[in-house]
Amino acid sequence: MWAAESHHAAPMVEPSVRRPFTLLDGAPADSDGVAIEQALLQRAAEGVAVAHVWEATPGFVVPASYKRFARFEAACASFAAQGLPVQLRCSGGGLVPQGPGMVNLSLAWRTHAAMGSAADAVYTALCRLLQASAATFGIVATPQAVSGSFCDGRYNLAVNGRKVAGTAQYWRRASASEQIVLAHACLLVDADLDTLTRHANAFEAEIRSDRVYRSDAITNLARGAGGPVPAGGTRRRITPPHVVRLLQQSASSSMVLC
Repeated sequence: MWAAESHHAAPMVEPSVRRPFTLLDGAPADSDGVAIEQALLQRAAEGVAVAHVWEATPGFVVPASYKRFARFEAACASFAAQGLPVQLRCSGGGLVPQGPGMVNLSLAWRTHAAMGSAADAVYTALCRLLQASAATFGIVATPQAVSGSFCDGRYNLAVNGRKVAGTAQYWRRASASEQIVLAHACLLVDADLDTLTRHANAFEAEIRSDRVYRSDAITNLARGAGGPVPAGGTRRRITPPHVVRLLQQSASSSMVLC
């Protein structure tokens, strides 16, 4: 995560008001994560807390730091020709392969909170939202780093020690006293883990980054659904459309995270 340059001011947000998220209207139909991200940031700049949930399409999302590799541009062209386009995201971290069976959640809002004091709280709240959603399927997910997983971090969510979701955030100054926050999560729901890992390793090898990932470090949400169901929970086959709807409901009933 990182803070960007100052942008033009928008209407002030009342510091004491905790606002609910609304689902983004008119989101790009092609599941272009970068276009969705920019649309969310624009709405958040206007003072609206917004959320969007969508299933991934094949490709990669990488932070701008990957541009430092001399072979990056050539690798992007090569993989795009194979149907795996590369997109640059605002947040930091590492490479994240995308594909069917993965679900993305992005939340954006305007706040008076400072990144230095609120970043951990945002991650914790985002993880709790995801944990509550997983719990409806009888799945216990815990925040932890998972060695060998792509875009590893201490605010991954893991099931039985394997990464099932990654999180990220980005802060942008909106005015002298306000920031815009973009919080994101990517969930492995029913994806082809071997293919995702193979693609990720191939890209890292092409740019000569020395990063190597293991498919046994990640798992799908659908795979963890066999455990006991908590009181009031449900058990049913977990599919990306189920998770999209569930996260839409969770996001639209949640308040801004800081």
